[in-house]
Amino acid sequence: MVPTKKEGRAKDEEVIKKLEGLGQDMLEQIKAKSTPTFTTALRSKGNIIYDQGIGYIRLGDKTEERRFVNVGQARKFMQTVAIASKCKKFLNEDAHTSIRGLFYQLKFSLGENLDEELFSEQSESNPLVEDLEVALNVKREDLNLNTDRKGVVAGPLVLRDKFGGTEDEIDCTRQGRSGWMIPSDVDNGMEFKSVDADYVLVVEKDAMWQRLNEDKYWKKENCILITPKGQASRGCRRLIRKLASKKLPVYVFTDCDAWGWYIYWAIKTGSMNLAYLGQDIATPEARFVGVTMRDIKDYDFLAQLTIKAKEVDIKRAEEMLSYEWILHHKDWVEELKTVLKTKRKLEQDALQGPRLSFVGDYLKEKIAKKKFLA
Repeated sequence: MVPTKKEGRAKDEEVIKKLEGLGQDMLEQIKAKSTPTFTTALRSKGNIIYDQGIGYIRLGDKTEERRFVNVGQARKFMQTVAIASKCKKFLNEDAHTSIRGLFYQLKFSLGENLDEELFSEQSESNPLVEDLEVALNVKREDLNLNTDRKGVVAGPLVLRDKFGGTEDEIDCTRQGRSGWMIPSDVDNGMEFKSVDADYVLVVEKDAMWQRLNEDKYWKKENCILITPKGQASRGCRRLIRKLASKKLPVYVFTDCDAWGWYIYWAIKTGSMNLAYLGQDIATPEARFVGVTMRDIKDYDFLAQLTIKAKEVDIKRAEEMLSYEWILHHKDWVEELKTVLKTKRKLEQDALQGPRLSFVGDYLKEKIAKKKFLA
């Protein structure tokens, strides 16, 4: 069941309590005549770990402390407190905004006689929102901060969405050619009513998703068809994680190049910039269905449809070969080395070469024969 208004409010109160606790700790420090401090996990590269045991990228145990009386830290300390205060106001008002909206809410003068702003650029406020997420163990969506909607779904999935004072039932088999657009928050006020699929298929490109949706691939194969429309957003990754937690296999289908492959790895292991959300957005059990360099040998017609890799493609492939989590998989090392050797790549769209519907046959064959990369 979708949380009732009372239950939803209880969750808001829990987050508000965490924000108030942050402020109370600072007040207690002042009363004790010590400087107020703010402690959060260190999010630099040196504290980002690939945990092979759990299969995703996470933060280590290192922390950083900001002190109000430190000249170099006072401004950032004050900015963090201002963000926490504003987010508490959003929760009390049951109002949502974007991190851009938050920036403009906070972009005010410190006083009539001071020619200085609390925030000059959004690049100042964004990382401090992340600091709060880590320090309070919440997601920004729990603070009523939205990110851009990105990603589309079709297939046997029914959701209940309670938002803005109404409750809607969303049947993803009845969304026509457009599909259901994934919001940034798929947790608060939203719940699965039914999930009747055999697996989840994540398709990199929207155009290929449209091709498969027109063929009703999701209906014929009883799967949930998702496109992140490129790199997957937080909401899209979170939805994939939640579906995987329902014991649905997750298969990812991208271009045969380092950029497409990285989309897969961001879904599978998370990413360095979101290491603090690893357990919420990573899907280590995901498998890669294609397109692979070995497909060029298995499907003769693909050899004439390859494209010359650009210098940026080569550099990206070289970067991926330096990632610890990829080096654990020799099949992936072989794929990347093949790209570097041949300097060729292949788009998933090339599978429409023989006929438009061939892509569906390709996917059915590879899934049936379990021809996956880890």
